[in-house]
Amino acid sequence: MITGRDERALAEAVARLNKNGNIAVARYCDVCNSESVAGLFLALKKQFKRLDILLNNAGIAGPASPIEKLSLDEWREIIDTNLTGLFLVTKAALPLLKRGATIVNNLSISAKTAFPGMAAYNASKHGALGFTDTLREELKPKGIRVVSLMPGATDTEIWEQFWPDAPRERMISRESIAEAVAMAVCLPENTSVTEIVIAPTAGAL
Repeated sequence: MITGRDERALAEAVARLNKNGNIAVARYCDVCNSESVAGLFLALKKQFKRLDILLNNAGIAGPASPIEKLSLDEWREIIDTNLTGLFLVTKAALPLLKRGATIVNNLSISAKTAFPGMAAYNASKHGALGFTDTLREELKPKGIRVVSLMPGATDTEIWEQFWPDAPRERMISRESIAEAVAMAVCLPENTSVTEIVIAPTAGAL
């Protein structure tokens, strides 16, 4: 089940996935809205009964802006999406996760690094790392693996917001990130993986 706020993009993604014989379904969800999240997991439970892998991937960067020019509304939108949304989705998912399940939280290298002009984004990702580390400790006794995914600059549309001319051809490909996640979730249950850090080749950017 894939989710998002762009229903047209969801429909196109499901169509591509199902061409390969998958049984993918899409559902609108705004991770900032607790009722929307609850509806997502009610539908998921009804159709699939359980959840084996949760990939928390929703995130926004917001405009590049120094702190003195960052508005409260911009701050709240980023924190609500990247941090509170992570909490809401994870909490709703926990009853459906059993021993052997895996949670992957896409955090970015901003979880451990600070970039000027990106205060809200940096804060949200640092907070998300703290949340993820706490979640991992709480779920260890239940045999549920929690992984921090921390990619460096990745070739996605997010750059259009604050660096339209970014050298995206020198960034990490989305396919490389997907392969790393697939490898992590397919590891045997007795194998521990806590962090996946992927960065472009030194000097590439």
